[in-house]
Amino acid sequence: MENIKKLILNTVKEAVIEEKQKLTVTVAYDKLHQLAKALYDNVELPFDVLVYLIGMDRGEELGVNYLLCSSKDLSKEIVLKTGTADRENPLLYSVTDLYETAHYNEREVFALLGIRFINNPDMRKFFLNADWVGYPLRKDYDPNPELNPVSIESKEIVDIAPRVMETADGKLVEDTVNIFGDDDYIINIGPQHPSTHGVMHFRTALDGEIVKKIDVHSGYIHRGIEKLSESLTYPQILHFTDRLDYLSANINRHGLCMAVEKAAEIEVPERAQYIRVIMDELTRIDSHLLAWSAMTNDLGATTAFIYGMREREIILDIFDKTCGGRLIINQNVIGGVMFDIYSEFQKDVKAFIPYMREKLKEYDRFFSHNVIALGRMIHIGKMSKEAAISYAVTGPAGRGSGWSCDIRKHIPYSLYNKVEFKEIIRTEGDSYARYLNRLDEIEESLHIIEQLIDNIPDGDVCAKVKPIIRLPEGEYYQRVEAAKGEFGVYIESRGEKNPYRLKFRSPSMALVSAMPLICKGEKISDFIGIGGSMDYVIPDIDR
Repeated sequence: MENIKKLILNTVKEAVIEEKQKLTVTVAYDKLHQLAKALYDNVELPFDVLVYLIGMDRGEELGVNYLLCSSKDLSKEIVLKTGTADRENPLLYSVTDLYETAHYNEREVFALLGIRFINNPDMRKFFLNADWVGYPLRKDYDPNPELNPVSIESKEIVDIAPRVMETADGKLVEDTVNIFGDDDYIINIGPQHPSTHGVMHFRTALDGEIVKKIDVHSGYIHRGIEKLSESLTYPQILHFTDRLDYLSANINRHGLCMAVEKAAEIEVPERAQYIRVIMDELTRIDSHLLAWSAMTNDLGATTAFIYGMREREIILDIFDKTCGGRLIINQNVIGGVMFDIYSEFQKDVKAFIPYMREKLKEYDRFFSHNVIALGRMIHIGKMSKEAAISYAVTGPAGRGSGWSCDIRKHIPYSLYNKVEFKEIIRTEGDSYARYLNRLDEIEESLHIIEQLIDNIPDGDVCAKVKPIIRLPEGEYYQRVEAAKGEFGVYIESRGEKNPYRLKFRSPSMALVSAMPLICKGEKISDFIGIGGSMDYVIPDIDR
């Protein structure tokens, strides 16, 4: 990274470089875009992936942390930091021209912290209504419910976006832009539609039966989890992760536990490591089975949906007998796992492996070559590798576009450097590639479990941990491979028992941000199938 440091200083001489958990570079707000572009354009190692965009109230200033990495090597990471002392009219420069995924992330920062981004073409609030009073993630936010009374009246949809643009001579101009044309025919898909897989609202402009444009509205179940976490201790925060992508509950919670454990230098017993990874991979199979079932149902195959639920029930039974939970399983805790495995755990898991392999063959015969299904998946909803990288679309969807982005391979954690498995990659970039990737990843998860299930060591399942955990001052990042893609945890500690700032990186937010791109030009009848192939979960977005 020495060459990268030289590039940084050659680009912005005033940059402050610090060797923290990750290489951290602080620059003035008007130098941020210049530095980000230089890193993005670096030929040898382009930092072309925006992993996190984290809005911050640092007290003395409002700002943003950007975690960048390279699509060529996800382990090569840089944190960029900038901010402004102007709390009345905070303005920073947008990076939407470099990273498509920044669009919704910057709108989220605006909604929750009030920072507007110069040259972002759409500065409507994401998650919150346009008339919401205050910015919840600011430390001086007034939570008085009288300021934002609950109403049963429907809010008017705003199709006019405010923005702040910089002219060629450097002047800032505030104006508005219409999201749709005056003659556009617009229909509402959701938020009550069952096939949006949750309360997601897609404002969709059509040309006949062809999708012209999609405007995504989210926040219908926004719960303020990141704000709530600021007043809770670390053990109290754990249950929130299960309620983001509830189908990756165990993996999400594993990620938060590791972030705290690394910061507090807690050593997790080896037995707990084995249990965690086996449960993670069962969780991945569970999620992929539901994704397969829901997608087949979206395409009209009700019987296939029932088949997938049949196999998933076996995994849920194993979860139930292990820790008493089926969907929200509450197994991982800081220092290890809450419950040891039951006496028949290994027997049950080993019996499931050959059974599931036979069912994968059945799925292949039953649905994967059905001529109607193929017609609704092949060459439908195409996403290029470059688009997947720009939108930060990871998981089976990103790998379906040819991008090697499995965190277990690139930044191995827990036991993943001790097991052998293939990263499933296809290059077609269509709904069928994403569909097949999940089925193939089920086989790889079975293969990982096979390597561990007979080798679970004896010993404790949890380290001795104080009930009140105070992390050393600093910033901590943890990235894990959840079922839908990269799940991330960011913690800023100021030495207290609760985090000063906590941020969850949602894989589903990146997935849904790509929907306007991959649905454009497709038939409205294919919209639902494309959404099923992306496999986003709404609570993971709304947080």
